[in-house]
Amino acid sequence: MKNAIVRRQLRILVMVSALTLGVSGAGSAQASAARHGCPAGEIFATNNTAIITDPADPRLKTRLTRFEHEVRGIIHANGARPGASKLLDGVFWSGDLKQATYERSREFDVNKVGREGLHHIAGVIAKQYHQESVLAFRCLPHTSPETDAVEIQAPGVSATRLHDALIANPEARDKLGGGSVTRDGRLILVAPLADLPLARKFTKALGVDWKTAEVRYGDEEFVS
Repeated sequence: MKNAIVRRQLRILVMVSALTLGVSGAGSAQASAARHGCPAGEIFATNNTAIITDPADPRLKTRLTRFEHEVRGIIHANGARPGASKLLDGVFWSGDLKQATYERSREFDVNKVGREGLHHIAGVIAKQYHQESVLAFRCLPHTSPETDAVEIQAPGVSATRLHDALIANPEARDKLGGGSVTRDGRLILVAPLADLPLARKFTKALGVDWKTAEVRYGDEEFVS
């Protein structure tokens, strides 16, 4: 098993602008709603191929600076425009190992790109850095026929709290796989649309006030 983040996510769990929740049982008025500020696409990726189970592993301290520069170059070289990039601390459940694994990764905003272009760029990154897959997410209206996932962002979560909550919740770890946290403690969770009620329940168990959460709808793809 090469990389936990991009296999699961990061069913990145992994959460920016928001739309009012329209799924039954999700709580339509409980998350902030906004469409502005959503990039054309996002890519969640790392250059790590090792399995890391120790939260004190020094490899989790890297800022992936060179990796960020290289990926921005790949995005630009393939006709898109690189935007902001966030450093992430991921925690993911490994079904093979039956334990949580850790990942230092980055989220990249990609502008001026369509579905095929985003797929291509994610594929280039996966091959160049020997990843099993790379997660790509496109923000779409919740009414779009292509919408099959949600991305949730919420403040006030640490990687340690995420780890403990994932271990304690078999349903969340099996269906959601894990999630990521930015350096300033903002949870990022990408989940299938059908699992939105579970994702909401899981984030609330993390201590998140759902009124502070931001939710966007879109299309997720794990690109090999």
